[in-house]
Parts: sequence; C-alpha cells; structure tokens
Amino acid sequence: MPNFNRVILAGNITRDIKLSYLPSQMSVAEFGIAVNRKWRGKDGEDNNEVCFVDCQAFSKIADNLNKFVHKGDPLLIEGRLKLDSWTAQDGTKRSKHRVVVDSFQFLSSGEAKQEAKPDDRHFDEPSPDDDSIPF
Repeated sequence: MPNFNRVILAGNITRDIKLSYLPSQMSVAEFGIAVNRKWRGKDGEDNNEVCFVDCQAFSKIADNLNKFVHKGDPLLIEGRLKLDSWTAQDGTKRSKHRVVVDSFQFLSSGEAKQEAKPDDRHFDEPSPDDDSIPF
C-alpha cells in the first residue's frame, strides 16, 4: 500500500521566527501558524475554531522565512507531518506533531499595502521597460 504524507495550511504566523543552527551549520526555523475555521451552526449562530500548529523549516526556506515573515503575517505552507517524541525531565514520555515545511507562499493580508521599501519583505523583480512591451 502506498503512503502519502502531505499538509497544506493557510493561516497567520503566531510568533516571530526562531532561527537556530544544527551542528552542520544548516539553519532551522521554528514558528507557529494559526488556522481559523468559521462556520454557521444549525441554530444560525456563527462559530469559530482555531487550530495552532507548530512548524519547522530548514536551509534556504528557513533563511527566507526568517528574513521575510513576522508575527501576524498570513502565509500558506506546504510540507509533511512529523511526530517528535521525547522524555521530559520528570520522566514522562511526550510527543507532538509538527509540520516540516517544504515550500511557502506569501498571502495578502487584505489590508491596504504601505509603499514598499527596498528591504521590505518581498522579492524584488525587475520591472519591464516600456520599450520591451510588444504592443
């Protein structure tokens, strides 16, 4: 039987990225994302449920997240689910799931954007010259 482990989430970053390094000097970014679910019940009342998910990214993805993403920013992430297990100081066994991020996309917050500065959190793309447009 084939296996498939893929997670796609869109939500808001719950805390600033915490960047650290492995002994091999590979960067590791840890952060949380909150995903909201809204629905209207049979009684007509609006309901809201929030799911908080811990995330981890490595290497260039970690560096880019650290550089461009901050608490409160909307983000779409894609990755795989991983189970981490450990023994706590009191001897109890603990575990938690987290998403290991393979890719991400910036999402619009829906708010009016301020004028962009060169070091704002976006990738600069060259703008085409008027002469390069064929019509």
